[in-house]
This record gives sequence, structure tokens and C-alpha cells, in this order.
Amino acid sequence: MSPNSPQVPQNPNGDPRIRTDVAHNARVWNHWLGGKDNYPVDRAVGDHVTGLYPSIGEVARADRAFLGRAVTFLTAEAGIRQFLDIGTGLPTANNTHEVAQGIAPDSRIVYVDNDPIVLTHARALLTSSPEGRTEYLDADAHDPRSIVGSLRPTLDPDRPIAVIMLGILNFVLDTDVARDVVRTLMDAVPPGSYLVLTHPTLELGGEGNAEAMAFWNENATPPIRARTGAEIRSFFDGLELLDPGLVSCSRWRPRPAADGSLPPVVAQYGAVGRKP
Repeated sequence: MSPNSPQVPQNPNGDPRIRTDVAHNARVWNHWLGGKDNYPVDRAVGDHVTGLYPSIGEVARADRAFLGRAVTFLTAEAGIRQFLDIGTGLPTANNTHEVAQGIAPDSRIVYVDNDPIVLTHARALLTSSPEGRTEYLDADAHDPRSIVGSLRPTLDPDRPIAVIMLGILNFVLDTDVARDVVRTLMDAVPPGSYLVLTHPTLELGGEGNAEAMAFWNENATPPIRARTGAEIRSFFDGLELLDPGLVSCSRWRPRPAADGSLPPVVAQYGAVGRKP
């Protein structure tokens, strides 16, 4: 096999939760980001979605870049040293702990996901600096009480925590339930904590994504939905939205190009809110 050939992830202990015949979001996202931890079915579905919605790769890359900027701000400017990253996905470059600990080596991170392949890769690759700590929690975003009950000893719930939810609430199909998930998480962290969130939308030029999402829901797992800006903004009720507010994630505090231009808008909202 050549160095550039796709690497098929191993099925740890023959885990029955791993379906190699059905595309899975974490692995398809990995494919869109240029990774090799995916199966042929993931690449086939991912490529078909790209055919229906060609900018999906730009969305994936913009989402990842937003993560880096948000974590850099929180660590370097807001003084946050604790991060709860829910919906980790397969590790790529510039993961939360790498960005945070690159600035403040004593940062502590808990990653949360419930996909067994993600679990295996995370435990192998998401290692901590000697001064900090990185842990992985096998839990479901639909069960936030289980998550907040498992923060200790890695995170101290009495000190500010940045709760990171990038592209995860779109898998919580009922909006009221999604709001309850966010509320439960943010109620469990003290004032001075932050919510970092991205979410797909059919606004911002994303109308063409409707057909791609319908195809996804028929051929992959877990099912997904888009939301309006108003619906996504409601996840920040009770929080102070940082400038520039709820915007395309590519336009959240981007670094302008040499000619002064900004990145193109993508159909993925992003925002950071602070708990007063």
C-alpha cells in the first residue's frame, strides 16, 4: 500500500456498533478534511454529498479553522484553562488540546464522543502535555447529565470551562431537546465559562445543502438537520454573545488575507458566548 492510500480503521474488538457498510459522520468528515481514517462507504457517500453540495469541503475546513481561532482566543485572551469538547470526531491537525496547550501547557481537556473508532483513535493520539491533562469520555450528547457528572477529576466544575460543540447539535433533531442539552451543560459550569458552537444552516447560501442532507439521512448515520440563524441563536439564551455575534463560522474573527480580503462565507453558523 502506498503512503497516500486510504487507511482502513480497525474495528476494535469487533465492536458491533461499528458498521463498515453504512457511512458514519465522523469518518465522512475525516474524508472531507483529507484524512485516511475512513471506509470505502464513507468516501462514496462523502463524494456523492460533495457532488450535490460542492462547498461541503469548504465548510469542513472553515469549521476546523474556527475551532483554532476560538480556542486561541479563549486560551490566550480569556484565560481559560479547561475545555469540554463534545463531538470530538476523528483526530486531525490542530485539535483542541494542541491549540490550548501550545499556548498554556497546563490546559486540561475532556473530549466527548460515543463512536468506538473515535474512542480508539482519540486514546491513542490525543495525548497531553506533561503539565496539563487530556481525557476521553465515551458518552452521548443526548445525555448531558452523564457528561457533567463525569467531569471530575480532569476538570474542576467550580472554575470556568469552555464548552465546545462544533457541528454536534445538528444531530439532536428536536430543537427543544437541543436547547435542553445546552442548558444542562451551561447550568453545570460557573460564571465566566464559554459556549463555542457551530451549526449548519440552509441560510448563508446553503439552500443547495437541502438535497445533500436528504441524501445523507437516507444513506448514512446519524441523521442530521439544518437550523435557521434564529434557532441557533436561541442556544445562547442567557449568555453574552461575543463580537461579531452569530455569523458564518469563516467570518468569526478571521485573519484577513494579504490583500485585506476575508474568507468566503460558508453555510455554517458559528458563535462564542460567555456565561455572565
